[in-house]
Amino acid sequence: MYRRDFLAASLAVAPWLVAGMSAPLSPALAAGPRMAEPQPFSVGWLRERARTLGAAAYEAPGNTLPPPIADLSYDEFRDIRYRPERALWLDADLPFTAQFYHLGSYYRTPVRIHEVVDNVARELQFSQELFNYGDNGFEEPLPADLGFAGFRLHFPINRPDYRDEVAVFLGASYFRAVGRYQQYGLSARGLAIDTGLPKGEEFPAFREFWLERPTPGGTEMTVHALLDSPSVAGAYSFVIRPGETTVTEVSAALFPRQPIERLGVAPMTSMYLFGPNDRVGVDDFRPQVHDSDGLSIWRGSGEWVWRPLVNPQRLQLSVFGDQNPRGFGLLQRERDFEGYQDLESHYERRPSVWVEPANDWGRGAVLLIELPTDEEIHDNIVAFWVPEEQILPGTEWNLDYRLHWARIAPQRTNLAEVVATRVGSGATPGADDEEGLRKFVIEFVGGPLASLDAKAVVEPVVTASKGELLKPVAHRNPMTGGWRLFFDFRPEGEGPAELRSFLKLGESVLTESWSYQWTA
Repeated sequence: MYRRDFLAASLAVAPWLVAGMSAPLSPALAAGPRMAEPQPFSVGWLRERARTLGAAAYEAPGNTLPPPIADLSYDEFRDIRYRPERALWLDADLPFTAQFYHLGSYYRTPVRIHEVVDNVARELQFSQELFNYGDNGFEEPLPADLGFAGFRLHFPINRPDYRDEVAVFLGASYFRAVGRYQQYGLSARGLAIDTGLPKGEEFPAFREFWLERPTPGGTEMTVHALLDSPSVAGAYSFVIRPGETTVTEVSAALFPRQPIERLGVAPMTSMYLFGPNDRVGVDDFRPQVHDSDGLSIWRGSGEWVWRPLVNPQRLQLSVFGDQNPRGFGLLQRERDFEGYQDLESHYERRPSVWVEPANDWGRGAVLLIELPTDEEIHDNIVAFWVPEEQILPGTEWNLDYRLHWARIAPQRTNLAEVVATRVGSGATPGADDEEGLRKFVIEFVGGPLASLDAKAVVEPVVTASKGELLKPVAHRNPMTGGWRLFFDFRPEGEGPAELRSFLKLGESVLTESWSYQWTA
């Protein structure tokens, strides 16, 4: 999914976001969507439905749209906006409201959406009255059973008198959220299947949603979803708590139809175009462009690992084996506008997403997949957990974890963190034997470094899987209050090299572990 398409669809129904404003709280001007007949609903019922679905042969959903909608151009589709005065629950003056996305353009598969009140579900009905079609005109009315493409939730997260958009579910199993004063950035997914494998990726999709009516004055919202794909069916529940950090609690039961070679749990999809460590061929006035600048892992052993992201020349895979990881996430550590100089995109406001397992996940690995891209509209970074346990048909597999959409990750090391990685030529002008030499400069800040004397004998520990390391030196950086590590690296042969470093004082480790995959 292109970021451009996702953002355009979102902004098409949120014109106030273009101006940096929020959706105003206002008296109801009209009722929300009409509803079908009531049906009983419970989480147990949803799980049994997913179990039954997973035991049956997969049936692909129909996605044949009527000609007036199927023939819309991209710009014509963007001209369709949901009417804010028709938001669900607006007439009840509840803290949350929901608005819905129209089908068309890249969103061609309808999803069914229900409201749940006291274990009774009623499906929301499509109507043209719910949308402003702009300059689009249709000779015939659209079908009453057209359905919706997805939905978004609003809550007064920034000001008590405005309901801001805080979460959106749109396209396959994609969803996103923001915390206070944040702007949309990376996305999460319900599940990833065979991502990065030569045979191609399978995209599970949420086919149906149930939105529990929020309580008056409530601060959380529960969404249930039915996931389906050729390989697996699943029942999901999301408890969304907007705030300074917005937390999404995820609970899922999966029912595989067939063996899955690579199951991606808690997948995140982000964008990294360039930064201080990766500016080869860049001609851009901005110092860096990305939604996330690194992968952070809190391993089951207690070690903290930081992996700066890159925009590679070809697909790049990094595997971090672990047992019962304590957490991992794609983070945006650079929070200064000066680091981006982008008045439109404001990358300094993009959320970090931290995955916190709610139970033991056993043995497996965190996978990081980096894909080449030449435009910032493409998501080219994927990270997820892959269990070692084989996922077989006829079994039930349960997932429980929390997603933290935050400015600063809620779980942090008490060691110094990497705040910048810079890479450039290590060659001395006129030195023939230094061709290809690269200089790495790593900035560590915080933790025990903050109070460390500048004369302390800090030892840089640097290793490489191949190639030659030269002149590693660490000294205090008075401009950051931390310490800077320098070293030169002479690559050897073709293929990638794994570099690792940290700082220590005596036997005491002072910093998290910096991990980098060098490719020519």
